[in-house]
Amino acid sequence: MELLIPLALLAALVWFWFDSLSAREVALTAGRRACEQDGLQFLDETVAVSRLRLARNQAGTLCFRREYAFEFSEDGYNRRRGSLTLVGREVVMLYTVPRLAGALHSLN
Repeated sequence: MELLIPLALLAALVWFWFDSLSAREVALTAGRRACEQDGLQFLDETVAVSRLRLARNQAGTLCFRREYAFEFSEDGYNRRRGSLTLVGREVVMLYTVPRLAGALHSLN
C-alpha cells in the first residue's frame, strides 16, 4: 500500500509528460501551417509554453489550456513573436501578424 501512492504519482507525471509532448506537436504543426499560409518563415522550428492552466473545452470536459509562443519572420531579417492557444488538442487562437501590416509593406 505504501508503494501505491508513489507509483500513482509517477504514472500521473509520465501521463502529463506524454500529453505535453503530444500537445506540443499539435502546436508546432499549427504554427508552421499558419506561417506557410501567410507567406511567413517559421523560425527555429519550435514553440515554447508560455502559460498552462485548466479550462473546459466545448464539450465541457476539464482539460489543459496551453498557450505557446513562437517566432516568425516576414523577410528573414526580422523576428516577430506569434502565439497560439490550445484547449486540449484544439487550436482556439492563433496570432501571427495583422494583415494590414503586410498590405502596407507591399505598398512601398
